Amino acid sequence: MKNKIALLFVTFIFSISFFMISSCAKEEDYAEADDKSIKEYLEKKGLTAQKTESGLYYLVTVPGNSQRPNLSSQVTVDYKGYFLDDSVFESSYSGNAPTFPLQNVIAGWREGLQLFGRGGKGTLFIPSHLGYGNTATSGIPANSVLIFDIHLIDIE
Repeated sequence: MKNKIALLFVTFIFSISFFMISSCAKEEDYAEADDKSIKEYLEKKGLTAQKTESGLYYLVTVPGNSQRPNLSSQVTVDYKGYFLDDSVFESSYSGNAPTFPLQNVIAGWREGLQLFGRGGKGTLFIPSHLGYGNTATSGIPANSVLIFDIHLIDIE
């Protein structure tokens, strides 16, 4: 009986390890493909963006003032979200800009909005692993590169 339990435990651990390794490999595959796609998009549009260590690309057109948000900040942001083919999936420009805790948004926004001061404007080019990853959500396919034009209106 102990041998069967030990065998089941070893099989379980092996299965989880295999799943984690294969998931990481898939994420790396998408990270490379996303990076290439973002570079091609930037080149096609004649844009020069900065790249962070995480793989986020950003372009600051208006830096804003010296006050920057942190993960515990509430931010008010006007934005337009679109894909590499320039099709828009969401925009707040047609209504009131939403206010939300920075810690409650996708990783690309958590990192990217901290690069802007209050009043700042620019664009975030978010690889899929900093967006929704391999999960499809609200009209956004899994493993999608996301682009956001943002205006950081206020920080609380």
